[in-house]
Amino acid sequence: MLDIVPALLLVTGTVFLVLLIVLNKTLYKPLLEFIDNRNNSIKSDLENAGKNASDVTAYYQKADSIILEAKAEAAKIRDAAISQARELVAKKIEQRKSELESQNAVFMKELEAERVEFKEGLLAQMPLYSESIKAKLNQI
Repeated sequence: MLDIVPALLLVTGTVFLVLLIVLNKTLYKPLLEFIDNRNNSIKSDLENAGKNASDVTAYYQKADSIILEAKAEAAKIRDAAISQARELVAKKIEQRKSELESQNAVFMKELEAERVEFKEGLLAQMPLYSESIKAKLNQI
């Protein structure tokens, strides 16, 4: 019942081979080429991402170094300002100290003059006191 017809078998085989050739040229090669291009694009994107990551790391390191330099400069400025303020305060203290010493010297001279004056006043009135004390003692 089932007969194999060689001509039909040959035509079917030929049509199958032609179909494979046509499909290979129109479908498989462009599809494989697209997949290869896509894989290459993904690979280059990954390389660029790695390069970007290393660039970002370099930028972070550069930013950190700039921040450290700025902190060091700020510390120098702060130290200079503090030393200037200390020098100014030391000068003011020294001026005030010399003013107080001169005022103290003037006061001590005035005090000594008053002491001498008081002593002379007491010595001048000593005869009056001694007469007064004698009078009081005589009354007793």
